[in-house]
Amino acid sequence: METAAAESGPACEIARLPEELLSASIARAAPRDACHAAAVSPAFRAAADSDAVWACFVPRDVPPLADGELSPAPPSKKALFMRLCDSPVRLADGLTIMWLDRETGAKCYMLSARALCIIWGDTPCYWRWVPITGSRFSEAAELLQVWWLEIRGKIDSKMLSQHSTYAAYIVFKVAPGAYGLGSPYPETTVSLGGSKSTCHVCLDVSDRDDEDSWWTLRPSRRSHLEIPLSNVLLPQQRADGWMELEMGEFQNDEGEDGEVSISLMETSATVKIGLVVQGAQA
Repeated sequence: METAAAESGPACEIARLPEELLSASIARAAPRDACHAAAVSPAFRAAADSDAVWACFVPRDVPPLADGELSPAPPSKKALFMRLCDSPVRLADGLTIMWLDRETGAKCYMLSARALCIIWGDTPCYWRWVPITGSRFSEAAELLQVWWLEIRGKIDSKMLSQHSTYAAYIVFKVAPGAYGLGSPYPETTVSLGGSKSTCHVCLDVSDRDDEDSWWTLRPSRRSHLEIPLSNVLLPQQRADGWMELEMGEFQNDEGEDGEVSISLMETSATVKIGLVVQGAQA
């Protein structure tokens, strides 16, 4: 009897705390912690699932969305948060999608290939636009043949979550018959305000089991041009069949540093063929 009373005592004390106090405390934690708190007791569950908590995790400055992106409307703030984590939504410009990071609630974005600056991208003999499926975007840019490979993108730092560390990625596939994407290594840069990071990346995936690949900033397993291994990064396969390659990291503080600029460039005389670009994300 004493053991049972001891076990039930803390739960009874928790149940007596005002829900507003519990909600205020949980709201100061992270979304993941709020989900864990819901399993503590019925009292905690009521507080942890309340709109008062999840309204703190859903960003108040979500950019305008395309019509119908949140239809039907989620029944609660928690449902809205989970919806934005699980299903990226298109912005009103039609060229950008946004979602939330489930761990931190930070806003993440992906720019379509149409929103990027692709040098020679409007010249049909060098690049063409191809339809794609399984993506929030309807088309991708396919490289037919260039010597000068240059892709740039930018996003206003005010759109990003404050006091957050971001990584920029390029999202792509390699078409059958691709050529010239392995060496020399393209150079990537990511800059914001006075900070700038530069890396070399490898797009050659001919030694992998699959034909498709993503770019991601990872330590390389090999080097072709005596570039330090720590500066050469290989693509990683994603669950959706595309590839991603991290181009660099940056810190967004107050969102007052202007635009985040990203670029990938390789301008040697090597002919390059077969890169299919869906977009870039951060």
